[in-house]
This record gives sequence, structure tokens and C-alpha cells, in this order.
Amino acid sequence: MLFNSLSFCLFLPVVVLAYYLIPQRFRWVLLLAASYFFYMCWNPYYVVLILLSTGVDYWAALKMETAEEQKQKKKFLMLSILVNLGLLLFFKYYNFFAGTLNDIFLASGSAPRVPLYDILLPVGISFYTFQTLSYTIDIYRGKRQAERHLGIFALYVAFFPQLIAGPIERSTSLIPQLKQSIAFIPENFSKGMCLIIFGLFKKVVIADRLAVYVDFVYSAPAVVLPGTMAVACLFFAFQIYCDFSGYSDIAIGSAKLLGIDLMENFRRPYFARNLQDFWSRWHISLSTWFRDYVYFPLGGSKCSKFRTSLNIMAVFAVSGLWHGANWTFVVWGLLHGVFLLISKFGSGLKPVKWSSMSFGRVHVFVSVLLTFIFLCISWVFFRSGSLSEAITVLGKLTQITDFKPNFEKHSILGIFGLAVLLLVEIKQEYFADKLSFMSRGTPFFNYVIYPVVIVLILTIGVFDGSQFIYFQF
Repeated sequence: MLFNSLSFCLFLPVVVLAYYLIPQRFRWVLLLAASYFFYMCWNPYYVVLILLSTGVDYWAALKMETAEEQKQKKKFLMLSILVNLGLLLFFKYYNFFAGTLNDIFLASGSAPRVPLYDILLPVGISFYTFQTLSYTIDIYRGKRQAERHLGIFALYVAFFPQLIAGPIERSTSLIPQLKQSIAFIPENFSKGMCLIIFGLFKKVVIADRLAVYVDFVYSAPAVVLPGTMAVACLFFAFQIYCDFSGYSDIAIGSAKLLGIDLMENFRRPYFARNLQDFWSRWHISLSTWFRDYVYFPLGGSKCSKFRTSLNIMAVFAVSGLWHGANWTFVVWGLLHGVFLLISKFGSGLKPVKWSSMSFGRVHVFVSVLLTFIFLCISWVFFRSGSLSEAITVLGKLTQITDFKPNFEKHSILGIFGLAVLLLVEIKQEYFADKLSFMSRGTPFFNYVIYPVVIVLILTIGVFDGSQFIYFQF
């Protein structure tokens, strides 16, 4: 069931209405049933994987809490890690690693061949696997007590608004909210609907419109003009942002209707002044997960520069692979790691202190622009189907001599929607304490901006059942 589908438009109001009508002690039953139904609309058989992960981690957490020795606790933690990562590795990465081995055997002239299987990737497995792993790791570290209510824990793993593509929630934040008695508050309903509306706007007006141009160009990158390719790369940067942040907005807004707060997942990432700033704004729930459960255990930055550099590169390599079973994602991650190290340790690239306010603004603009250009280039590897295709695209970008983009209807409408979004985000980023009449919740925003957004959704929104990009991860 997609957020941008009629079925979800019917499903969500029914769940919200029933949620507030039934007694608080039965709400977890409703939400758990709704969450499993929501997931089974995609593939009913793969709900077994969620049940397996839930059962193993629930039991392992209880055993870790009662274990007297650290060695015993570690055994149950390893069981949780092996089961969860084992499922993830098999369903998402088996064919990738098997194919890589076959290529190595073929190149070396060896006979062995690893069999490949037609495996359907369970949607959301990368997200709920990390979410439940954070729970068992926190139990092992003594950061929280094991949850004894199996139904509440199962709901934490499968909570439908963020089950498919996050945000990746921590148990210390979400589980207490699933237990508390929540009354209907009009403000929650207002905020939730605003987030849902803006999320739909990003997805169906901007992302899905720009996707038409991007998909056409990337279907035959070798034959398109360099200028056309440059526009496609620019469009994809906004497509993936509006697609994924749009999903997050709808997820957070849907939970807000139920009185539940999910963490912020995007904070205007294309206004970042460097890569470190970018990763504090983009897919925040994932970047903080890797920070807390991979980077810090490796030693973080509390070691030598060389070891810190290795830790950063390891995190970004794994992060790239997390996004997809393809070497293009690994290269994308490594590129981010390398350039983050350059900005972190490169003495010649440290921020300059400007004495003039006007020059300071120029410095900010240049920093944001250079960061955005790098991001657009790195997205080439993210979007390309292979390394050879990515190289073809990059080659086109070096051949730009004449810029004559051929915009069609979808592109023009998408650009118009993007202009509206940028005006809102520029205000939020640079004029947060000014232009108060344009702030969310003001009469201007409620009676001008939101009606405009709703009209754009209804008139030029694309409702063709397009999946969200991050569903493939």
C-alpha cells in the first residue's frame, strides 16, 4: 500500500478514527493489526520475516537482561545480529555477492560457479532490521530494560507509518509513546495533516514530474546531448530529495495524527555548507544510527587521524552498500567518505573568517553551491544502473559546450512546484525569525500557501502508483 494511493487515503482515516474511539488498552491491538495488514498488502508471505525478527529479538532481549555474565549476554546479542543480518544479507545481497564471485571465477579462468536465485527483496527489510537491531544493542549496553509486552514490542518493529522507509526509530523514544494514553488534540491533527499535504506535494507534484525527464535520459545516456544530461542530473538531485523527504513527511504526519512523534529525518539538506553538515540534515535517522552503532564502536574520532579516517571510510562504504546491492552504491558511499575527510582534515579547505557581513554571505553561498555540485555529481553513481553507465554519464558532463535543455510539460510543472518548495525552505533556512507572516500556522500560510499546495496536488499531481525510490532499499 503506497502513501500516494487511494487505498491509503481510505486506510489512514479509518485507523485514526478507530484509534480514538476504542479504549487505550486495546489501541496496540488495532495498530499492530493495521501495521501487519499494511505490510501484507505488498506481499503477505514476507510478513513471516518480520514475525521471525520480532520473536528472536524479543526473546534475546529478555535473556540478555536476566543473564548474569557478560559472556552470556554477548551470545544472545550475537544471535540477534546473526538472525537479522542473516536475513538481510540473504534476501538483499546473496545474488550480488554470488554474481561478484562468478565474475572473479570467470576472470581467473576457474570453473566453479555460484548459483543465482530469483529472490524478491522484502520491502522495508533494511529499515526494520536496523530498528530492531538498535533495540537489542541498547539492551546489551544497559541503556534500557527489555520490553515485556510482546504486542507493544511487535508494534515497535512494525509500526506502519515508518515500517517501509523509516524514519528508523529508537526504542527509547517510540515504545513509551506506544504505551501512553493519548487524547485527541486538534493541534496534532493540524500538524499531521500539514506534513502529509506537503509530503504528497513533494512526491506527486515535484518528484514524479521530474522523474519522467530523468528516467527518459537515463534510459539511453550514451545518445543524449551533454546539456540534457546535466539537466537530468540536476533534476534527479531534487527528485530523490522530494521523493524520500516526502515519504518521511507523510510518515511523520500520519504518526502525528495518532499523537505519536517520530524523529525528524530531513532538515533542508541542500542548504548544507559541507558534507558533514549535509549528513546532519539528510536521512538523519540512518546517519545517527551508523554514528551510534558503527562509527562510535569502531573508535569514532577518539583515536589517531589515520584510524579516524579508516572508521569514516568504513562507515560510508557500509552505508553505500546498505542502499543497494550494486557497486555503484559502494562508490557513491566511498566518494562521500573521501570528500568528507578532505573537508575535515584538509587544512586548505577550512572555513575562512570573514570580517565583512557581505563577504560572509558570499562565502556561505559559495560553500552551499560547491557542496550541492558535489552532491549532484555523486548522485550519478546512485542513479546509474552500473559503473560503466555512471562513467558514461560523467563523460557527458565534461562535454557540455551548448546548453539547450528541451523541457516538456512534466518538467515545467515539476519546476513550478519546486519553485514553491524552495521559497518555503529558503524562508525556513535563512529567515526563520523574520517574515513571521510566512511561518507555518499563520493565517498567510494556512489560507494562502496550503490552499496553493492542495490545488497543485489535485490539478498537476501524478497519481500513477509510482513507488517511492527508497522502497528498493
